[in-house]
Amino acid sequence: MDRSKRYTDYNSYLRGMFGERVQKIAVDAGLTCPNRDGTLSSKGCIYCNAKGSGTGAFARGMGIREQIEAGKIPMMKKYKAKKFLAYFQSFTNTYTSVEIMRAMYDAAFSCEGVVGMAVGTRPDCVDERKLDLIGSYAQKYLVWLEYGLQSIHDTTLAFINRGHTLKDFENAVAMTRGKGIQICAHVILGLPGETRDMMLDTARYLADSGIHGVKIHLLYVIKDTPLDRLFLAGKYQPMTQREYVETVCDFLALLPEQMVIQRITGDPHGSELRAPAWAGRYRETFNLIQQALAHRDTFQGKKYQPKNPA
Repeated sequence: MDRSKRYTDYNSYLRGMFGERVQKIAVDAGLTCPNRDGTLSSKGCIYCNAKGSGTGAFARGMGIREQIEAGKIPMMKKYKAKKFLAYFQSFTNTYTSVEIMRAMYDAAFSCEGVVGMAVGTRPDCVDERKLDLIGSYAQKYLVWLEYGLQSIHDTTLAFINRGHTLKDFENAVAMTRGKGIQICAHVILGLPGETRDMMLDTARYLADSGIHGVKIHLLYVIKDTPLDRLFLAGKYQPMTQREYVETVCDFLALLPEQMVIQRITGDPHGSELRAPAWAGRYRETFNLIQQALAHRDTFQGKKYQPKNPA
């Protein structure tokens, strides 16, 4: 970890691995989610809208190769990037057959310059065959599997209608180990009913869970979601910017320094955001976190205490 940055950031990790800038390109494979199609629920998580954090490219008729080739253009112009990761972001990207998954991933790796992929999914939507397939690509490429955990507290998971438990996450991580796959967990700060201590309990758990990376998100309110209705009824209040910044600093301090921090705040679409307004100012929040880390003289791993020290 570069102590001047005070945490192990994703861009530096990729540059260290490939020796140059590597950019992610979001891919919409046209899949859905068991929390949307009626298998578990038809409502989705309370903070998620019908787009499922996606671009909507598949619905516009763009195939995977076409999305990647189009996505490369601005990355090459802005960052001079020549290497890319295909990020299967929308909905649940293992919620289909192994055959369709293979076709998806093969299409991505057929594009020049794609050196790896990140697959976003749910911990209750993997099995040994699917993980063996994903692991087969790790023999040649960098492969991250990103599990949406959000919180370790089952009461919270039930309230936000996740449809899975912490045990599902533990089972998924156990199945994924040993296949050459890098494991990332998504967590959300500011979930309804969660105290600061509960959020930090999630950090303490992840610190010794055997995963390789974390994405930290703010819970912001997207229009026309169940969370939006709670907010408009006065039943949910988002974190303030200061609360979020301070909690992120505390969260990072509890994680081992080798864990890759893929994201430290969210970046909502402006047209969809209801609240808080500051969530739309990504760079401002990012800078405030850097400043707070320096002011407090803290850094990733400062308070990490391994459960089983050597």
